[in-house]
Amino acid sequence: MFLRLAQQHQEFVQDLVMNLQALTIVLEQHGYSASCYTCGDQMKSASFMVSLREKHLIRFVVSDYGITWMELWDDRELMKLEGAEAVKQVQELANIVKHSPAIQLTT
Repeated sequence: MFLRLAQQHQEFVQDLVMNLQALTIVLEQHGYSASCYTCGDQMKSASFMVSLREKHLIRFVVSDYGITWMELWDDRELMKLEGAEAVKQVQELANIVKHSPAIQLTT
């Protein structure tokens, strides 16, 4: 049973990392400064960051060790959530972006 749960957790983390990478692309298309860094090609962990406006930063970290959402304002921590609550915040961010019109970027 425990091996099955460990495998499911690893698959969950991999899915979450892939979705964070996709969210990064969408956020950038909407004009936000966003990044998603992973270690290696096995998708076992990621550090996702987005700047919503000046001095307002969201950082989301996912790995086999845990999941954390941190909201920072002027380098001070406003909110820190872990586990399922952290994942819900990322979904809320994705929903906001999904329902807002894309910013047309000109080069």
